[in-house]
Amino acid sequence: MPNMSLKKNPMPEQEPGVRAANFQEVALGYGREAAVDEANRCLHCKNAPCVSGCPVNVPIPDFIEALKKGDAEGAYQMIRSQNALPAICGRVCPQESQCESKCVRGIKGEPVAIGRLERFAADAAMASGSFRPEQAAKKNRKAAVIGSGPAGLTCAGELAKAGWQVTIYEALHTAGGVLVYGIPEFRLPKALVKREIETLKALGVEIVTNAVAGKAFTVDELLDGGVDAVFIGSGAGLPNFQKIPGESLCGVYSANEFLTRLNLMKAYTFPEHDTPIRIGKHVAVIGGGNVAMDAARCARRLGAEVSIVYRRSETEMPARKEEIHHAREEGVEFRMLTAPTEILGDENGFVRSMTCIRMELGEPDARGRRRPVPVAGSEYALPVETVIVAIGNSPNPLIKKTTPDLPTEKWGGIQADENGRTGKKNVYAGGDAVTGAATVILAMGAGKKAAAAILADHP
Repeated sequence: MPNMSLKKNPMPEQEPGVRAANFQEVALGYGREAAVDEANRCLHCKNAPCVSGCPVNVPIPDFIEALKKGDAEGAYQMIRSQNALPAICGRVCPQESQCESKCVRGIKGEPVAIGRLERFAADAAMASGSFRPEQAAKKNRKAAVIGSGPAGLTCAGELAKAGWQVTIYEALHTAGGVLVYGIPEFRLPKALVKREIETLKALGVEIVTNAVAGKAFTVDELLDGGVDAVFIGSGAGLPNFQKIPGESLCGVYSANEFLTRLNLMKAYTFPEHDTPIRIGKHVAVIGGGNVAMDAARCARRLGAEVSIVYRRSETEMPARKEEIHHAREEGVEFRMLTAPTEILGDENGFVRSMTCIRMELGEPDARGRRRPVPVAGSEYALPVETVIVAIGNSPNPLIKKTTPDLPTEKWGGIQADENGRTGKKNVYAGGDAVTGAATVILAMGAGKKAAAAILADHP
């Protein structure tokens, strides 16, 4: 029966007071009844506007139609035909600004919960254990993929499905890139990421860890070693800082280091795992994106009082509304229109407070956002013992330094066209290494386009 409700089926979640003290997944996922009911809200539009909002072109109406019939495995296989990481995308994609923003049901109500249905299909198929990817007939083609984040995994999967021999080179000791070191367990369980990667390995993809591009090997060495193509999906892992006084004090973290210690090295389980993390009773997180929300919510779970410090208003925050909502529910304080000017330390070199100044919004900047302007005489001291800087990242410069004929942007990103082709023969690039920090699904879309370009260039 069609479901003409104007509202999505609600997502079951842990209660805020409970989840703020653990690292277990917040959103619990639809059950079968809720999934079928939500699927019946889909009108199966002939022109499928939702698909145009998906960077990897998942056949959304078709997989939802399968769910209406109770065929979760069929739905999963439809998703996987275009998306190498369905269970991950169902959790961390900003569907509200992509596929769901195009949904016709959103004109007079809430759009169909496409992301939640994608997650349900993937979780159900994984739980049944019935999906087994088949390796394609091998071709005499080899590719090297630098980075095992969303862009690299997607590119590798597409090439492997076409019969290429693919080796991924990962700098860290665990594959997954930002999926394992950047996104907290309570948003994306690492066991799930591991299972998605195992599916890629079953396609024949080889993964080499502890291999830093520019140190263990260079791009030219890979090309000279007999590969037909190199894809660079090394991400943007070099943290940016504000360059204000006091950023070298003990107790100041980049969001990268803070989240890596917690997510990849399990510092929240210390001493069960041997990576400790020092955090005081009061924490300030500088920034307003999803990474800032992740850092703030992690710090809250470690027992601290946490303040988000952001120089614009909440309207301008780039973080997903869902993440802002969850952070506020969990007790994170938001200090809008506030900018740090100095971090102060004690006699032992540890953070003791941060000086802030209030801001007001002035004229729009080049991107159309109103520029924050300091309010004279509005400085005040914010007592904190830990400061986490989450204001963006840049690509690691090692590849640029060791590949001098690879064209790059002034800010450090690799120059590549919309299909991932760079100015260096047989070298392709995509994801954050090209665009700067963006979303998981946009990186996946870039990896998929680059794979198509590689296949077209090497028939």
